[in-house]
Amino acid sequence: MIEEKKSVARKEEREIMKKTAEAHGTLSEETAEKKSKDSKKVSEELLEKEVKKEKEKEVKKVEKRIELFEKTEHEKRGMNQRELAIQGERESSLLSWEPKTKLGIEVMNRSVKSFDEILDSNRKILEEQIVDYLLKLDSDLISIGQSKGKFGGGKRRAWRQTQRKTKQGSVPTFSTMAVVGDKAGHIGLGVGKSKETLPARDKAARQARLNIIRIKRGCGSFDCACNEPHSVPFKVIGKGGSCVVTLIPAPQGTGLVAAGEIKKILNLAGIHDVYTKTFGKQRTTFNLAKACMEALKRTNPKVEETNDRK
Repeated sequence: MIEEKKSVARKEEREIMKKTAEAHGTLSEETAEKKSKDSKKVSEELLEKEVKKEKEKEVKKVEKRIELFEKTEHEKRGMNQRELAIQGERESSLLSWEPKTKLGIEVMNRSVKSFDEILDSNRKILEEQIVDYLLKLDSDLISIGQSKGKFGGGKRRAWRQTQRKTKQGSVPTFSTMAVVGDKAGHIGLGVGKSKETLPARDKAARQARLNIIRIKRGCGSFDCACNEPHSVPFKVIGKGGSCVVTLIPAPQGTGLVAAGEIKKILNLAGIHDVYTKTFGKQRTTFNLAKACMEALKRTNPKVEETNDRK
């Protein structure tokens, strides 16, 4: 009787061990003993599992790239050749993107789904593909240079050329300013400098993506009673060098009452109606654009609080 009770208790213990092993995903004593005898099979099984995991990761990467390609495919309709070329460069950079920072890996794995989450957490962006992955951006160049003409009357152009005298002769360098925005409250400004024009443009576009900010839009005009975000919420002032730019709310239908280069920034920021005043040397569009960006920053109440404390 005693031996029978012991055998029944052993069977119950084995069943309990099996159930716990299945629940926790571990091996029971019997299976562990069997597998310890066949070490080759165990190593083969582990290798197969690792190979399956790597294949699954590659499949997921391909699926994400296909989704990106499908999203950007319908956007190509109605674009100019220049816009198509920029869009193609953006697609190729995103398809070949392998994130190196922690934030980039989180964006690729879709644990960070919106760009506002990054701005709210004050995390630093070190990869330009993060911005392209989360936002649909348009870009433009600001005319900060001037072509050669009689009596200094050359036309405005996007490239500002400077020269440095050396033993080999004069070495020219080109600098340009790029603006990037999604026309929905996100805007960025960047400057690039290089010995050639195209590398300078690429540097400026990259810097603009890394410097992107969020602004607040609204309807602050007393002549307008709508609640749509078509203008500036209140009067703001920004300064850059000797240039001072004031943005005043305007009712719907007014348009952008501003200089040509300021219009580019306001249009990409998503502002459709605004009055502007400018003071100082307005021909230096380099400082004029910086003053406009400083004014747009002040639409965010957080920026105002930090400036007041300083």
